[in-house]
Amino acid sequence: MRLTAITMPYFYTGEGTDIADALRSGKFEYVHLRKPGCLPQQLKELIETVPADLRHRLTLHDCHEIASETGAGGIHLNYRNPHIPAGWRGRISRSIHSIEEIDAITPGYDYAFLSPVFPSLSKPGYRHNFDLQTLRDRLTPRIYALGGVTHENLPDVEAMGFAGAAMLTAAWSRPIDMKAFRLQLITDGANAEEVAEGARRAVDGGCRWVQIRMKNAPAEEVERVAKMLAPLRDSHGIVLLVDDHVELAARLDCLDGVHVGKNDMPVGEARRLLGPSKILGATANTFADLEKNIADGADYIGLGPLRFTTTKKNLSPVLGIEGYRDITGECQRRGLGRPVVAIGGITAADVEPLAATGVAGIAVSGTILRSPDPAAAAAELSEALQHVYN
Repeated sequence: MRLTAITMPYFYTGEGTDIADALRSGKFEYVHLRKPGCLPQQLKELIETVPADLRHRLTLHDCHEIASETGAGGIHLNYRNPHIPAGWRGRISRSIHSIEEIDAITPGYDYAFLSPVFPSLSKPGYRHNFDLQTLRDRLTPRIYALGGVTHENLPDVEAMGFAGAAMLTAAWSRPIDMKAFRLQLITDGANAEEVAEGARRAVDGGCRWVQIRMKNAPAEEVERVAKMLAPLRDSHGIVLLVDDHVELAARLDCLDGVHVGKNDMPVGEARRLLGPSKILGATANTFADLEKNIADGADYIGLGPLRFTTTKKNLSPVLGIEGYRDITGECQRRGLGRPVVAIGGITAADVEPLAATGVAGIAVSGTILRSPDPAAAAAELSEALQHVYN
């Protein structure tokens, strides 16, 4: 199946390298540069960071006037740029959103993206309104699937009869290890040695996701802890995130991502600084919080608190089990597929009722770290989670 990658709508450091890697990986035939509202100079600067021998495999969604000048091999027509520039002789593709529009794909077009085939990952709640059986009967070799396409559902795309597919979020983002996601440790305290030791003991007990949270410590100490825990990524395969310090997550290879709270850097700004390849989590207390965080680029949501906890100041209103059930139910109705982790005062006894609400895991701090035996406490939680999620 022929695959195309579509860039994220924002610019970020290292994007040209990511584009080159995608083209050289053998996975993607073309990369479409989609940057709504960008200036021609911004797009030129990005294209210049892509090796010259790869630029003919780029397609511009915007700023068509610079396509020939920059060596881009294709242009894509959409509602912002609906017309073919005079004299253009390269590839031409376009967007369509209904079965009826398939008939408009004349020989002058190389291919078209029909969307959304699945609920969109980048536009929460965006779904198709066409009949899949009718679609199968009308597809031609030049129609590609777009919208919610992932590496996991490519077999479904092929079974529908599509000639190819385009990926946006899934082309660049890092898949979340859902087994590790089930049990997350959030560290507590400001002493680097104590924080690192607590995390190690939790990992000894089976925890495979650690978020370094040191609210009252300078960034230098947080970085020191990240480097102290980095060997656990190789020895135990842990996912290592940091709380709040987006710049550290972007700079340090030993960090897999960052989690931002409601009073930290806005999610959209964090995503632009972080780029798409590292994990970005965000805290939510309401469905509105959750929906906005996903729209702004969060990979997962920390939803809570379940109940009062002494490890966090300025606590949001507690949700209780019913609160989780209401919010996760609304996520299902709206087609929001990002995983949710429950946070706030959670114990082993809460695992089963929380799992029944639809959350994908739990994040804890004091339940493990304040236990007489943190490794044993982590093992108890891990066993309880394995029982309900397997």
